Amino acid sequence: MSRLQGKYALITGGTSGIGLETARQFLKEGARVAITGRNENTLLNIGRELGDSVLLFQSDAGDMADQRALAKQIAQHWPRLDVLYVNAGDVTHRPLQGWDEAAYDRLMDINLKGPFFLIQSLLPLLANPSSVILCGSVSAHIGLPQSSAYAASKAGLLSLARTLSGELVGRGIRVNGLSPGPTETAALGKLGLPPQEEEVLRGQIKNLVPIGRLGTPLELAKAAVFLASDESSFVVGTELQVDGGVGNL
Repeated sequence: MSRLQGKYALITGGTSGIGLETARQFLKEGARVAITGRNENTLLNIGRELGDSVLLFQSDAGDMADQRALAKQIAQHWPRLDVLYVNAGDVTHRPLQGWDEAAYDRLMDINLKGPFFLIQSLLPLLANPSSVILCGSVSAHIGLPQSSAYAASKAGLLSLARTLSGELVGRGIRVNGLSPGPTETAALGKLGLPPQEEEVLRGQIKNLVPIGRLGTPLELAKAAVFLASDESSFVVGTELQVDGGVGNL
């Protein structure tokens, strides 16, 4: 399998769930892979699983200085970047009245501001051609209760897939959104809700899916491989929804 042979690929938030499975699939397809994570021990454990060839960077996706530092670190190891998968995210869900300014700003820093300045910092490294994949969410298209700040951040990120494509397409840089629907990952346990409210929300989420089940990280990772590969060279400025029909049925 060599759909990504010779490509240099960076995955943010690559230590669990969709990001980790995507790293596995990128490696299987021949890519050179780097991943980021906030926890050093978790990074080291994942590094042992993925192998010595994977670059590991401790980085906070909501810290702008870390985004600039990450770009410099990548440049010290690789001659270019062919694929950037912005996967790191804050999935906090809570009622409108439960938000304060600090929590709101933190979520927006991780989900929208950080990705914007990471792309800016990596711009000199991005090859011609290259693929930037922004992890959106079907939540940007529906009215799921308690998802207001999260959904707004993902809607902004999906807008960047269009506007940055318009700005960067002349440089051979394709930007697309990849939007998961409800997916069985550890993120479902990180919504920031009390246990009873989390269970209610889980039920609401599962009932949203027309095909009657949650997605898997592998299904999202396979879609990321497509967007990262030359097979998607005519796919620019759009959104691929891998959501079991939630956003359209």
